[in-house]
Amino acid sequence: VKVSLLWVCDAVKFGQLCSGNPSNSRRTSDGWGQGHYGAGRGGRLHEGLDIKCSDGSTVFAPFDVTLNGKLTVYTDPSKAAINEGINLSGEGLCFKLFYVRPDRTSGRVRKGERIGTMLPMQRVYPGITSHVHVQMCDKSDPTRYF
Repeated sequence: VKVSLLWVCDAVKFGQLCSGNPSNSRRTSDGWGQGHYGAGRGGRLHEGLDIKCSDGSTVFAPFDVTLNGKLTVYTDPSKAAINEGINLSGEGLCFKLFYVRPDRTSGRVRKGERIGTMLPMQRVYPGITSHVHVQMCDKSDPTRYF
């Protein structure tokens, strides 16, 4: 049974996360760093994958999901403009989306339906490639799902 579950999870692929980015193109490198899992962040490593998303864009459910509450990304008040996100689960996965203002924080949303709005990342990080940060709840690498 465990092998079957692993096979199902490995076959999961995220559908479109952000309007204007139907192929889930990733943030590569910009003046603020790189968007791949494991990229250096000063004294720590990047624990997610950054998917390009323009400020103000609509964010969609990548597959049928359950909304499991709002999250706070930062403790730094200077980053308040982008300090929101949402906890989600679906397809056997538990994950978080950072920099998204959720329309609601509980219930179910079907694949392709609106979850919320991309927050104004340029206000906090001018010149960065604006993006949704996708982080697995166990902080494992989400790249295989894209």
